[in-house]
Amino acid sequence: MPSTSLELLSEHACFGGVQRFYQHASGVIGLPMRFSVYLPPQAAQAAPTKVPALLYLAGLTCNEETFMAKAGAQRVAAELGLALITPDTSPRGADLPGDSDSWDLGVGAGFYIDATQAPWSRHYRMERYITTELLALVAQELPIDLQRVGIFGHSMGGHGALSLALKHPALFKSVSAFAPICAPRLCPWGHKAFTHYLGGDTDTWAAHDSSALMAAQASAPFPNGILIDQGLADKFLPTQLFPDVFEAACQAVGQPLRLNRRAGYDHGYYFISTFMADHLAHHAAALALPG
Repeated sequence: MPSTSLELLSEHACFGGVQRFYQHASGVIGLPMRFSVYLPPQAAQAAPTKVPALLYLAGLTCNEETFMAKAGAQRVAAELGLALITPDTSPRGADLPGDSDSWDLGVGAGFYIDATQAPWSRHYRMERYITTELLALVAQELPIDLQRVGIFGHSMGGHGALSLALKHPALFKSVSAFAPICAPRLCPWGHKAFTHYLGGDTDTWAAHDSSALMAAQASAPFPNGILIDQGLADKFLPTQLFPDVFEAACQAVGQPLRLNRRAGYDHGYYFISTFMADHLAHHAAALALPG
């Protein structure tokens, strides 16, 4: 059962709704975890109405605050009647060894999988945390309709959104991504994380690789379509992201995919905020919302 010990850290009026930041003791992670929730007006009133929700997974070096502060999503979410939920990207305070190169495993690099290798396996259970604990907790404590939940994310979080949607189609009814890591088995970021978390047997990595997961589908898992936006000025596009590999996997199984290649846009939140309304509209249509 989800914990009931939600601690409200702060709340802010926002476009007629409310932006909140929470902390709770996670039984799955074994450490305190933080997350943020935006409730649209009808879910924030005295007699709230249950609303659909979008789960957003952020990228490397981000946390539960990044998306809510930078993406500019609340105005459109308020208009559509969508709640927004953003977990932290990894456990904090696990006291595990980091690396000295470009980013530290243990600081924002959870990759939204369950680690099987020590010492990471003790706390790094982000897939189970999201799919079995966080969403149940939010629905228990807040007016969220768990029958209408979509998932999206950016970069590492785009990998998480695509892979979790493919692994848990009964939970997530819609999916989109900004500049996702589409084939982590093929890129340095994925090799680094998967070697630490899953071990050196690369055959086991396919279970967490969105392109491999899509290629293994017998039919289109999301007939209403998947949306991806990718900036063509993104410095990580040639070596880390591989949207063409995911595109080919979708074509092979007949999965409708709208892959927008955006000239001039890079990997950051100026890019994300530019196309945020398109993504919220995509999910609204899949979740049978007006707009």
